[in-house]
Amino acid sequence: HFTILDSSDSADVIDVLRTARGLHQAGRRFPRKNTLQSIFSSARNKAASLHDVLADRWPQFSEHADELTELFADYAHYKRGRGLMDYDDLLLLTIGLFHDHPDVERQVASGMLHVLVDEYQDTNPAQALLVERFASVHGNVMAVGDDAQSIYAFRGADVGNILAFPNRFPGAQVLRIEENYRSTQPVLDLANHLIQGATHHYDKALFTRREGGDKPAFVAAHDDRTEARFVAQAILQLREEGTPLNKIAVLFRSAFNSYDVEIELNRRGIPFVKFGGLKLAEAAHIKDVIAHLKVVENPQDAPAWNRLLQLLPGVGPRTAQHLIEWITAEGEEPFVVRENQRFGRYAASLRALFDVLRGLRQADAPLAAQVEAILRYYEPICREKYFEDFPKRLQDLERFAGIAEGYPSRQAFLSSLALDPIELTALGAEPEEDDEAPLVLSTIHSAKGLEFSTVFIIQALEGVLPSGYALKRTEDLDEELRLLYVAVTRAETDLFISYPLVRYRRYGGDHLTAPSRFLDGLPETVLEPMQLVEEPAPPAPAPPKALAAPPLRQLESPAQRTRDADADLPF
Repeated sequence: HFTILDSSDSADVIDVLRTARGLHQAGRRFPRKNTLQSIFSSARNKAASLHDVLADRWPQFSEHADELTELFADYAHYKRGRGLMDYDDLLLLTIGLFHDHPDVERQVASGMLHVLVDEYQDTNPAQALLVERFASVHGNVMAVGDDAQSIYAFRGADVGNILAFPNRFPGAQVLRIEENYRSTQPVLDLANHLIQGATHHYDKALFTRREGGDKPAFVAAHDDRTEARFVAQAILQLREEGTPLNKIAVLFRSAFNSYDVEIELNRRGIPFVKFGGLKLAEAAHIKDVIAHLKVVENPQDAPAWNRLLQLLPGVGPRTAQHLIEWITAEGEEPFVVRENQRFGRYAASLRALFDVLRGLRQADAPLAAQVEAILRYYEPICREKYFEDFPKRLQDLERFAGIAEGYPSRQAFLSSLALDPIELTALGAEPEEDDEAPLVLSTIHSAKGLEFSTVFIIQALEGVLPSGYALKRTEDLDEELRLLYVAVTRAETDLFISYPLVRYRRYGGDHLTAPSRFLDGLPETVLEPMQLVEEPAPPAPAPPKALAAPPLRQLESPAQRTRDADADLPF
């Protein structure tokens, strides 16, 4: 007799126990309930210690390892004493029951003549063991899966389960399903070549009965903005040739890799929906930084001030409104706290903010330098406000600084960021009669299982794909390779893989990049290298309406498309 806790219930129980230990008090950088639930579940799914899980995914909380261990024990004791089980318990306590009571295992397994498992490459150690115990009497197991698509180690999935299946079930027959009904043979040739680089894998060669198809293109762009312009231009060309936008996807390793493309798509009026992360201007920390730029550009911008002021310690909505009334009523030089003005406990933080803003307004500095000054001021705020995941947000800010580097002025940058975001429910919803279903932007993880006529894989750089965090361990590098394999095999007909030759860093400016080790040096028989070729710029056309494409000549192959003339940056 027990009650099952769903994820929300589980987080609520943990929160009660966290409060009982006084770990909720203000000023403590202690994980919140949902993060705690994820930490505890991850440790159990991976059969790993809390210390190891923290070091791997939540290093910012390693200092609380001892307190978390005690809280974890409290959680287990609480559930046991009140007849509660969460989802992880359903697996782990069943395994424990079978271990302690073999007669129960025999009774259960005797009733399971056949055990059928789908997506076996995504099982964690507990799930694989449970499959084995269910089949312990009759021994009839059929598991379907693809070791080349095991990409969820961060959730506890262990590719070793599918690779070791013949050893775990002696006498097992391995059936290779190699015919592919989605992609052209050139796309499959690249996928086959890539997966051969994995340390451990099943030998298989995908083939298709589809005829024709161009070789995948490997496109080197000068910088991030050039790459984004190439992608946007090629998308418009494909649409002119009859490919619907929702049959085109732009895939990337991490959500912030797509920011330059998002800006370019919005500039050209191309609607898109993004999966696996927020759009650039929807992320709270990006909005915070943009608010600083907005009030420098326009000191009367009350909404931007409202966001900005509430970042200061102790300032809530009501105090922010009083301060906004004073700031926007000032007729003299903005961003100055005068001697006769008293702001009590807010005075020091307000002066620090005004010092930054006043310096930006007075200085004739490049936009990148202005953004850098804001980020130096804002980073401590970001660490404090978003302490649960600030390492990821700092990556976003790094990318944001790189984007700003390419703009001539603050005004031009803010104008380009005035996005009209499409709701995340747009894909799959019934469009209005005159609407066109949007282009898809997606992290590779979120695109697994989907297929598109044309796929662009962007930012195929060393340190991005594979991630810089994966370079130390062979098993992590193998998973990054499988991630690229998944991205490649989303394409039905056309595949473009691109990377910038130069990237901007906050510390050090422009630097040369290296293409992904998985792609660099591949034979041209499977991946055709392309260079974007500059052509004389045509007269600047009138701004296109919504989705109207600029007049581009018709092209016949991916190689030719990469050389087409861009309305703003000729290739």
